[in-house]
Amino acid sequence: MTPDSSASGRAVAVLGSTGSIGTQALDVVRRNPGRFRVAALAAGGGRVDLLAAQAIEFRPEVVAVARASAAQDLQLALYAEAQRRGYATGDHALPKILAGPDAVAEVAAWPCDVVLNGVTGALGLASTLAALDAGRTLALANKESLIVGGPLVKERARPGQIVPVDSEHSALAQALRGGREDEVRRLVLTASGGPFRGRTRAELADVTPEQALNHPTWDMGPVVTINSATLVNKGLEVIEAHLLFDVPMDRIEVMVHPQSVIHSMVEFTDGSTLAQASPPDMRLPIALGMDWPDRVPDAAPGLDWTRAHTWELFPLDDAAFPAVALARRAGTLGGTFPAVYNASNEECVEAFRQGRLPFTGIVDTITRVVDEHEAAGPGRAATLDDVLAADAWARTRARELTMG
Repeated sequence: MTPDSSASGRAVAVLGSTGSIGTQALDVVRRNPGRFRVAALAAGGGRVDLLAAQAIEFRPEVVAVARASAAQDLQLALYAEAQRRGYATGDHALPKILAGPDAVAEVAAWPCDVVLNGVTGALGLASTLAALDAGRTLALANKESLIVGGPLVKERARPGQIVPVDSEHSALAQALRGGREDEVRRLVLTASGGPFRGRTRAELADVTPEQALNHPTWDMGPVVTINSATLVNKGLEVIEAHLLFDVPMDRIEVMVHPQSVIHSMVEFTDGSTLAQASPPDMRLPIALGMDWPDRVPDAAPGLDWTRAHTWELFPLDDAAFPAVALARRAGTLGGTFPAVYNASNEECVEAFRQGRLPFTGIVDTITRVVDEHEAAGPGRAATLDDVLAADAWARTRARELTMG
């Protein structure tokens, strides 16, 4: 059954619709046509054929592309896709098209019930702020916008307005239902360990981008996959957990869990620990984020309880993977430091993918940029201008350090 824009159901705006999170979110919508409908789609503009196919299938009111030059290509792709599906000219109402650097944020404020922010990187901040200011429920898969925006995001959000979509933070939100806020002792995030779990720092020196992109359990975009390999992603998640749940940094732990079945845990003051477990399928936290606090039946397959399971948990090797410790430092310093950590990482990941930086050089360079930011001054102010200036400086500095 094809969802219809006139159908009942929770109206969802999907930002980053052609990426990993976006395509899985639309799969959830596709399988639950009476529960959700797509009000708006937005993407960068690099995959206009896919975006057009999504628009014709889900019939949103508006489609946005961040790259202005992609608008005409999208228009042509929409006509071609409608024709391919057998619609005569004029038979299929085409969506409004928005294009340009502010288009995605404009869609984030579009009339709807939920905005799923699956944009990659710090570019998602404007959309996060727009969705919050418009009063939408924000299903947040773009952790960078919370980390970069920090207090800016928190001061604009009503209680419960942000629903985490990251599997780890969705797990924490679910487990936290099991007790009162004053009963929480610590949060325990789990990490798969990425493709290089168990390697020493010396053994990581010659890692190639192809190897780093070969994640053992999750199917993600290239930036997030490399962040998982360096464990920068887990560092970002520690900061995100601190901001989402108001738990001090020193009460957030990380354990390596290769099977990626236990997504995170909450330890309570009486000594009990609640864990959320499910197969590594992002459709479950995506569906929960879009319909929070309700669960979507059969959002993803459950665990097979007819066979034996072995779930392992190991302490994190900070010597081989120092990204989490560096993130704790940035998160504790607060202000613009998380923005600097994130921005320098995004530049370093690109340098690594282009062969200009070794794998271990990613976190080494982030460390140097954070050190220089600290030496330059306190960096604790966090107006939007401060954050954007720190982000721009960190990107420029990281590029200088990685250009050789």
